[in-house]
Amino acid sequence: MTDLPRHIVIIPDGNRRWAKNKGLRPWMGHKEGVERIKELAKEADKLEINCLSFWLLSIDNIKNRPKPEINFLSNLLCKYLKDLLKEKIIHEKKIKISILGFWKKFLSPKLCVAIEKVIEATQDYDQRFLNLFIAYNGIDEMLEAVKQIETQARKNPDLKITPDLIKENLFTKGLPPVDYLIRTGGEPHLSAGFMMWDIANAQCYFTKTYFPDFGKAEFRKAIQEYQKRERRLGG
Repeated sequence: MTDLPRHIVIIPDGNRRWAKNKGLRPWMGHKEGVERIKELAKEADKLEINCLSFWLLSIDNIKNRPKPEINFLSNLLCKYLKDLLKEKIIHEKKIKISILGFWKKFLSPKLCVAIEKVIEATQDYDQRFLNLFIAYNGIDEMLEAVKQIETQARKNPDLKITPDLIKENLFTKGLPPVDYLIRTGGEPHLSAGFMMWDIANAQCYFTKTYFPDFGKAEFRKAIQEYQKRERRLGG
């Protein structure tokens, strides 16, 4: 049986469809989705998963969703981040919280301040890792990495382009490769080049369950599925 994955990434899709099915306003699904994030983070800790990541907001989400929904999400994320800092487990287990993406460019000043506080408060922790991708797009991340490497090459003509150099210029430079990618919501695809470098050898799990219904039982089911698989890296 395969060992537990070291790094799990969850794409929490289906919040708005879940709300629509219940006759609620679309963004109420996001509120329930945050509760699932809390639940799954605690379950991952019980399972001793070293690194857990969630893709919360893409750049397209921010640009294209109705303004009232984005404002609601912004306030919701502010509260979530403030509550995270009050969680004893974060400090007792030395869980480093990273917020990855172009959030400084796209988010409100209020939310940026909340992000900066949580990053600063946990920046020296190194036992476990919780990563939130906000205002993130994998294609833009890779383009930014290429631009940075181009700048370095101009200063150093002998610079060798290696996998390590590319990784060092990504948002995810401090994270291990993804072992397991879980996407809820019934759409078995990836979007916007999500973590394109880091998911090169990842196993994928797609479920029709909308994220607000993807609780700890579903999470354990997905991990059991991973453990049954035989990983064939590179082939």
